[in-house]
Amino acid sequence: MTIFFASDHAGFELKNKLIEYVKGLGHETIDKGPFSFDPDDDYPDFITLVAKEVSENPDSVRGIIAGGGGQGEAIVANRFSNVRAAVFYGPIPPKNIIDISGKESSDPFESVKLARSHNNANVLSLGARFVSADDAQKAVSVFLETLFSGDERHIRRINKIDIVGT
Repeated sequence: MTIFFASDHAGFELKNKLIEYVKGLGHETIDKGPFSFDPDDDYPDFITLVAKEVSENPDSVRGIIAGGGGQGEAIVANRFSNVRAAVFYGPIPPKNIIDISGKESSDPFESVKLARSHNNANVLSLGARFVSADDAQKAVSVFLETLFSGDERHIRRINKIDIVGT
């Protein structure tokens, strides 16, 4: 699978580490920038490049974006049709959550699994100021390994996203 990457200045170091990590998992990686550290960069300039790629190929590519908090980056990505970006701040044990197998979960990465299996998220946005490199790698692994459930209720809900605001 092809994975597109982008960040802002705060996520620059994490992005570069994750590119190497994902290459090691056997995926093709494409870096959309930035290519050097600039504390004055504007994250929309880079995030839009990833979002455009995912928007045009929502079922065959994925995006991983990183910023200080991850929220602004996800907001930019989610402005594009067919893009469903989910933010990950770090591992948090869930409370009263049923996992994709129907059992109560204590997995601190359950939010990433649910974003993929229920929402078919195709972009993972990481808050670099909140998550360690090790936890980001684990989240990326979960994001890339978890399949969309394909359940009718999830398909129905996802189909409604594109008509919101029309």
